[in-house]
Amino acid sequence: MTAGPGDGAAAAVTARGLTKRYGSLAAVDGIDIRIGQGECFGFLGPNGAGKTTTMRMLSCMAHRDAGTLTVLGRDPETAPREVKALLGVVAQEINLDIELTVRENLRVYARYFGIEAGVADARIEELLDFVRLRERADWAVDRLSGGMQRRVQIARALINDPRVVLLDEPTTGLDPQARHLVWDRLRALRSRGVTLVLTTHYMDEAEQLCDRLVVMDHGVIAREGAPQDLIEAEVGREVVDLVATSDAADALVDRLSGHTRGFHRRGEIVSFFATSGEDVYLAARETGIPCELRAIRRATLEDVFLHVTGHALRED
Repeated sequence: MTAGPGDGAAAAVTARGLTKRYGSLAAVDGIDIRIGQGECFGFLGPNGAGKTTTMRMLSCMAHRDAGTLTVLGRDPETAPREVKALLGVVAQEINLDIELTVRENLRVYARYFGIEAGVADARIEELLDFVRLRERADWAVDRLSGGMQRRVQIARALINDPRVVLLDEPTTGLDPQARHLVWDRLRALRSRGVTLVLTTHYMDEAEQLCDRLVVMDHGVIAREGAPQDLIEAEVGREVVDLVATSDAADALVDRLSGHTRGFHRRGEIVSFFATSGEDVYLAARETGIPCELRAIRRATLEDVFLHVTGHALRED
């Protein structure tokens, strides 16, 4: 399956048959990708789906075993220095120099790119404002909260004025307020025309940020598209969660087949996918089959994943 923007869009990333193996395990198993310049593109899936491995190949950190890959027209394996000069990378783990101050972290990283001191200092001041950390600029990193440290990582990734920024699980472990601050900064980057490529297992994050995404599982692309289009195409607008015994659930699935877009069962909960959850619930009551309503809710990307793969986004 090829993931790609509309016809004619300039590509920031292209891959064909991209494969990475670890022994007999295909961590990434022949995927095709096309990411347009200026897009926010997401890899959605559980741990072990192949998201981070794909990002490592994009960032010149891992060699591919098969297929082709280009970042802004350059191959990460044959032109790694050129690719790295065009990239900003925000790793999943906090990998800052925690004993240095925020400003010192940015200054040291600027030296890696050979940025002249005067230019670097001006850029650092701009980035401190961008990530809203000017008041903490002279604090040692180990004094900062996790959300602030993540914003320092984002600032550091932007020191070379990259055209593509890779973000691996950018808000893992953050509280809701910190997550929303990071989202705000990423939207600002997107508005400047920077291409964002992120991995996440948070469905709300993918829906909030991504223009398009792929759903990955076991190293392959299961589905791709714009988040809301994908939800409506695969499962509809709403989900009805009913609690029923095994026999009752079997009967409900049989009797409601003409009213739903599909279903998923986990223990005693049966989730029916539908355009109208209220209509499905009324149809369930009319059957007389004993069941209890747990919820009628908006369909999400996790429902898409359940429908496509049979397991939840957070399951390994």
